[in-house]
Amino acid sequence: MSTEGALSRYRVLPRLLGLVLLLMGLAMLAGGNKLNELGGSRYYLIAGAGIALTGLLLLAARRAALGLYALVLLGSTAWALWEVGLDWWQLVPRLSLWFAIGVLLLLPWFRRPLLRGESAFVGTSLLTLAVAASGATAIASQFTHPGEIKGELGRDNAGTQSAAPTMPDGEWQAYGRTEFGDRYSPLTQITPDNVNTLQEAWRIRTGDLPTADDPVELTNQNTPLKVNGMLYACTAHSKVLALDPDTGKELWRFDPQIKSPSGFKGFAHMTCRGVSYYDENAYGTSNVGAPPAALSAAGKAITTACPRRLYLPTADARLIALNADTGKVCENFGNQGVVDLRAGIGPFTPGGYYSTSPAAITRNLVIIGGHVTDNESTNEPSGVIRAYDVHDGHLVWNWDSNNPDATEPLASGQFYSRNSPNMWSLASVDEKLGLVYLPLGNQTPDQWGGNRTPGAEKFSAGVVALDLGTGKVRWNYQFTHHDLWDMDVGSQPTLVDLKTSAGIKPALIAPTKQGSLYVLDRRDGTPIVPIREIPAPNGAVPGDHTSPTQARSDLNLLPPPLTEQAMWGATPFDQMLCRIQFRSLRYEGQYTPPSEQGSLIYPGNVGVFNWGGVSVDPVRQLLFTSPNYMAFVSKMVPRAQVAAGSKRESETSGVQPNTGAPYAVIMHPFMSPLGLPCQAPSWGDMAAIDLTTNKVVWKHKNGTSRDSSPLPIGLPVGVPSMGGSIVTAGGVGFLSGTLDQYLRAYDVNNGKELFAARLPAGGQATPMTYTGRDGQQYVLVTAGGHGSLGTRMGDYIIAYKLAK
Repeated sequence: MSTEGALSRYRVLPRLLGLVLLLMGLAMLAGGNKLNELGGSRYYLIAGAGIALTGLLLLAARRAALGLYALVLLGSTAWALWEVGLDWWQLVPRLSLWFAIGVLLLLPWFRRPLLRGESAFVGTSLLTLAVAASGATAIASQFTHPGEIKGELGRDNAGTQSAAPTMPDGEWQAYGRTEFGDRYSPLTQITPDNVNTLQEAWRIRTGDLPTADDPVELTNQNTPLKVNGMLYACTAHSKVLALDPDTGKELWRFDPQIKSPSGFKGFAHMTCRGVSYYDENAYGTSNVGAPPAALSAAGKAITTACPRRLYLPTADARLIALNADTGKVCENFGNQGVVDLRAGIGPFTPGGYYSTSPAAITRNLVIIGGHVTDNESTNEPSGVIRAYDVHDGHLVWNWDSNNPDATEPLASGQFYSRNSPNMWSLASVDEKLGLVYLPLGNQTPDQWGGNRTPGAEKFSAGVVALDLGTGKVRWNYQFTHHDLWDMDVGSQPTLVDLKTSAGIKPALIAPTKQGSLYVLDRRDGTPIVPIREIPAPNGAVPGDHTSPTQARSDLNLLPPPLTEQAMWGATPFDQMLCRIQFRSLRYEGQYTPPSEQGSLIYPGNVGVFNWGGVSVDPVRQLLFTSPNYMAFVSKMVPRAQVAAGSKRESETSGVQPNTGAPYAVIMHPFMSPLGLPCQAPSWGDMAAIDLTTNKVVWKHKNGTSRDSSPLPIGLPVGVPSMGGSIVTAGGVGFLSGTLDQYLRAYDVNNGKELFAARLPAGGQATPMTYTGRDGQQYVLVTAGGHGSLGTRMGDYIIAYKLAK
């Protein structure tokens, strides 16, 4: 074939590329014009014109296309560097596509048909320079790590010891290991030097899988206990399994046969984060807590029949006492083993009230709150917290934030106040101080506060310390005033004795959705780390108001405010659309109030810290955690404009009805049309804080895109984690909650990832660690998935130990 014939054959390639570039350029021109009208970057308008003209020149087979495209690529590279510097993940949507097209144009099959046998030295040289500059920028960005902090803690002991209630080193007797909620194990067998030899010891399947009758948000957030020679786990459908710690063999099973009058489809979610354990012999003659209460006949009977008990909260609002040895119901507790948590609550839709989290346990009491469905109406069940006698189940006291002084047990036939702030997460307890610490939510609906009660305005979105004996308020500290952003305190407060310049202080650390870690003296609630009232945006919807200031702790893992430059995407096009969204929404920084225009909420509803909380090494004085960074959109819709048939997808997505309020609200994550977050990564980190200096020791991206993208490619972008961490005296921390379905181990001293085990389903739970009968240290994780997060569903419990 002649040269001319070959050129004729390949001439179609630049023309096809020209057509593609013309369409791309026109799309960018349209979007760029819209963005320019909104006051955004003019880059897309200018680049769109250059790309469209390049496309026309290619269609006309003009060699001038090479030089023009070179100018577009050079300009794009300079603009990208000006906007984001050498940040690889920020450069990807800005340059990768244009770089690839530049390479194509330099290939002979695309370039030679344009030359027609003539020289195009200037255009070719300029394009080569542009491609080289863009490529060099990409290579240089591989050696930078924006936003990451590298450091070493540099100590194994700060001269402090754990003040948490004692238990055998190899046990895990409560959700947070102890009622201090520190998620710290004194085990040392697994270390940074040998953790890479961890291997699966056993796995079991519970048999509790999603059914067609279940809600979308079926979650497996369970942290099993290890005590009494067994492991105790619960499933999303409130079933309890007792397992052999060394083999996973099932020893007994209890099925409460949960029921709902209209099935489970209408539930906002179904989960069981754990059960609680009580041993009659654990306290003995100890002076911890109040002296044993005078026992009723039923109380005396249960000490003999069920000396070791589990307390199970069920999805149909019951609290059941089980014999921890056998799994049989302890008939002398409550009414034949059951306390009906619906008592005094009043009407609610199925699934609208029950406890998703385990109860707090003290010498005398089992203390429990409840989940209340968000944003359904202004007439929801009470958020009352109740304390039952740990022996016979009679109600000892109740605390309702709308009637905070009336803690005497509610009389039969009476009802608690409707719609008061609730505690859906876990309480912490210091029996020596005689206090229980409640992390409170807000008064639903979340984004409308025009009719909030005085109790809600005082107590919601903060921590309340109650007297264990009476339920009376000893102190409270509110972290979000007049909360319109769903900033309820979802994390269990962590109790730790801190080393400060003024000596050792008994502290409470409250991780929050807004990113602050509030550090208070747990005796009286005074701040140990300064908390400042910062100015906040105003301008709520008509009929509502905002607080002029909000409380921000000096110790925080807040992200920087969002800017247009922080918008992201897989391509220039979805990045451009995200920029248009950003400019179209109301955003004045953190605490921008929800609006009819639509407001950007950042940090969003999931929060920087959620129910997974933080883990604290009290000996090293180190806080170990996995902050999340995801923006949400809230748009207020006047009641008359709510579309018929509209529905919500979950408590944080879709149209939230807010029946009884003047506004419904449309909520969703801030995503691009391709389903990617509109903000640039990282979306999830690992971090450690030195609690003696309150400085971040290290911080880095955590997790990959492997299970969150159409292709199973593990790009290290840093993904959200739903589930808590644990830390060990051996210097190793563990986390399983990332969306990419791995159990990971880290060196807590420097943050280095030391081990990763692929899970068969989502691990959105907090792991735990224990010692088996064989003397080996095990790490245990529940891998069952999370329906609304889209991780793979399953029914696995998996244990790991060191290879011999």
